[in-house]
Amino acid sequence: MAEMESWSWPPRYDNAYCPAPSSRYWFPVRETMDAGERDAAIVQRLREVCDYAYRSCDFYRHKWDEAGFHPSQVKSLEDFERHCPVVTKADLRAAQHRAPPFGDYLCIPDIEVFHIHGTSGTTGRPTAFAIGRDDWNHIANAHARIMWGMGIRPGDIVFVAAIFSLYMGSWGALSGAERLGAKAFPFGAGAPGMSQRAVQWLAMMKPKAFYGTPSYALYLAETAVKEGLSPADFGLERMFFSGEPGASVPGVRDRIISAYQAQVFDCGSMAEMSPFMNVAASAESSLGMLCWQDVCYTEVCDPKTFERVPYGQRGTPVYTHLERTSQPMIRLVSGDLALWTNDKTACGRTYPSLPQGIFGRIDDMLTIRGENVYPSEIDAVLSRLPDYGGEHRIIVSRDGLMDELLVRVETTAELSAQGVQAMQAFRDQVANSVRTMLGLRTLVEVMVPGTYPRTDFKARRVIDDREVFKEMARRLQPGAA
Repeated sequence: MAEMESWSWPPRYDNAYCPAPSSRYWFPVRETMDAGERDAAIVQRLREVCDYAYRSCDFYRHKWDEAGFHPSQVKSLEDFERHCPVVTKADLRAAQHRAPPFGDYLCIPDIEVFHIHGTSGTTGRPTAFAIGRDDWNHIANAHARIMWGMGIRPGDIVFVAAIFSLYMGSWGALSGAERLGAKAFPFGAGAPGMSQRAVQWLAMMKPKAFYGTPSYALYLAETAVKEGLSPADFGLERMFFSGEPGASVPGVRDRIISAYQAQVFDCGSMAEMSPFMNVAASAESSLGMLCWQDVCYTEVCDPKTFERVPYGQRGTPVYTHLERTSQPMIRLVSGDLALWTNDKTACGRTYPSLPQGIFGRIDDMLTIRGENVYPSEIDAVLSRLPDYGGEHRIIVSRDGLMDELLVRVETTAELSAQGVQAMQAFRDQVANSVRTMLGLRTLVEVMVPGTYPRTDFKARRVIDDREVFKEMARRLQPGAA
């Protein structure tokens, strides 16, 4: 096989290629090579990608000219990170407003667009993703390769339980399963009654692998029990997730493992960066995520300066496509929060890793009485409590000038049946556990089972009522409209 298993620009992969089932690696050389040697190859690829983007679209050419950056400056990773400016989602929205519908960062002729995906656009202008046929193949190849690392093999059934619409996660899992030679089961999600049908199909087909969101997996486990079935009897061996934090949150992760008796893999990045599994764990150790640097080059950066932070520190991942030609993202700021390390991995792959996965989005962080609070931290606390009923809401309000944190948490039917004293004891346990984690006084209300609807997509659990308070205060100002 050619150097670095045919890693060329533009990428050209043999879609008939598949390693031996006994092979731990899809691309043994690329995945285990000396990290310094790989970095040298990545520098060359970054220069090629940047040169391609500079020649192919106005967006990067204008942005980089304004910043005084040129692709010829990329002679090291440090050169790239120091001189190439970051891109934000706001930049992408502005570009698509300026040059609809795909923005002036589209690098292929419009007629070559093969798939159109995007954000839902529930608030503001949606972002459209234009994906060329070659890029669709690149995405499928990368997904197959990373799913192989999880231990999924040709012939395994991969049950895709996510919405098939604009959402890229479900399509990436499907394309990866097809490329790998697995039996793709595009079940989907979202329609009334689908959860009961999903449970029936899981029990009948007994797939080896499952893809969805952590919230939906827990909901399906509840549904299975109500239908008189045990999720562990589905025979699932590997479950991989994206779309929301959870699969790396200890309490949530433990509940999924306990219910299904399967390995749990957290996968993530951003829809713009598909393959969405640019980071994922491996079959030997499903904890955390790997940064597959030769697919999507990842930096973890200070969220204010966008300079790389040392290994062992937290920051926001900043991503660069190394195999995409349609709308290549070059130093796209994720807005997520993660800690990265460069320790030896159990699987022998020589990539950096995110041992605790993605903590959550930085813009989801709540500042309450001067303390920074991530909703995923509360999720983790609650999910570890045996009487937690599976859903909750985090409500932040303001009483005068003081922020208040209220957690409304469902309990189990068993505890609810035990009466008022048991409910009060659980309330006190929740309040103490959250206060210990956050260092904040927390109000708690215990809710009966089924108070909150379950979701087959991303769970929305935070309500910040302080914005209402601010608007009311503004209107009370003299002269306010």
